[in-house]
Amino acid sequence: MVCRDPILEENKNYWTDRAPGYSEVNRLELATAQRQRWKDCIREELTRRFPDRPLADLQVLEIGTGPGFFAILLRELGCAVTAIDLTRVMLAEAKENAGPLADGICFMEMNAEALSFTSERFDAVISRNLTWNLPHPDRAYAEWTRVLKKGGVLLNFDANWYAYLFDEDAQAAWDRDRRISAERGVRDQNVESEGEHFDVMEEIARRVPLSKIARPAWDLQQLASLGLQAEADETVWKRVWSEEETISFASTPMFLVRGRK
Repeated sequence: MVCRDPILEENKNYWTDRAPGYSEVNRLELATAQRQRWKDCIREELTRRFPDRPLADLQVLEIGTGPGFFAILLRELGCAVTAIDLTRVMLAEAKENAGPLADGICFMEMNAEALSFTSERFDAVISRNLTWNLPHPDRAYAEWTRVLKKGGVLLNFDANWYAYLFDEDAQAAWDRDRRISAERGVRDQNVESEGEHFDVMEEIARRVPLSKIARPAWDLQQLASLGLQAEADETVWKRVWSEEETISFASTPMFLVRGRK
């Protein structure tokens, strides 16, 4: 896959290099209570939108699957799963992590901002921790909406991860998270999970648009402009985060944006 956008190319190179380490993070989630927390959350969100349909009847697209965490959970729930990622190495990690479940997941290398699927293909589109680092998130949302069936649901989990790079108050809160993590002897996921790649990711974050935009307000406006009924759950982190994540990411709580077509 050729990436003509320089930021997109940087993203692809970054996540290619980061794939083994990020895969370890996902494997830890799969081995702990996080697996069930997230599975319950996804099940609740899908059954909320489709109360009269079995999950096995749903065609679900996961965008930015990375090492396959959501794809694995969706397949365990019985959904028909298509999972895409920009990087081939990440897809290889995802297939390995999925084990026998990989045979029931359609993994594809694809750009989240330019999907190759026909319109109105999927009942649900789901993503986690992706939109914040896209060079053109507006294009991405337009594409995700296009491939969503009428009556379908878009579920996007994300956060204002790098707001501290552009806001003094956010920087002070981020510094406080680092201090409290150290004081409580908690593994600082915000820094340690990035490891030697932290500076590279910060540089990318400075160049993408959403690092300096207040969310999820922007997301709701964008989805509304695309004709979706949109709402945000800004307390979803309470349903899915571990105690370690709650401490490490206290100033950047995860939100869920729901969009109904």
